[in-house]
Amino acid sequence: MSSRGIAPSAEAAVGRVIGAIARAMAIAGGIVLVALAVMSVASIIGRAFTRMGLGPIPGDFELVEAGCAVAIFTFLPWCQFRQGNITVDMLAPYLPMRFWASLAVIGNIAMSIIAVVVTWQLWLGFRDKLAYGETSMILQMPVWWGYAAGSVAALVFVLTCFYTVWRSLNEAIAGSKGTEGSAHI
Repeated sequence: MSSRGIAPSAEAAVGRVIGAIARAMAIAGGIVLVALAVMSVASIIGRAFTRMGLGPIPGDFELVEAGCAVAIFTFLPWCQFRQGNITVDMLAPYLPMRFWASLAVIGNIAMSIIAVVVTWQLWLGFRDKLAYGETSMILQMPVWWGYAAGSVAALVFVLTCFYTVWRSLNEAIAGSKGTEGSAHI
């Protein structure tokens, strides 16, 4: 182990892969939200013109419900990777960098624990929805589809959290607070 951390070159290589996956998932989640917004507008316009033969899109709220839930999970890895979670920086200028980096390690470990618990519960929900064959009311869409997509995104969130623990450990050992964007992706 060097003063620069635990295998910093391996950490940077893993960071590039994790970052690329997290970014792609966030973009996919954004595309899903845009599609849901367009669909919602079309459904609202359809409601306004029911006398002209148009109507709302059947099951629009079911699609919005499932799509938004999945989109939220696709954004979590990117937020974690970019250190986008809330931190209190008021005292940062007055604290030693190594201390501040050590707090980041603790925060990333806590987020990892939360991510594992959420992913585990989502996986259990997926298994139940799949086993019981529950479907949505209007579209008869299998509910497990949303749980499956959310579980995949949540698993990527867990991996991203584990990576950020590694990254913050290297920063704490080196006594620096890295600039995530430049070195890691």
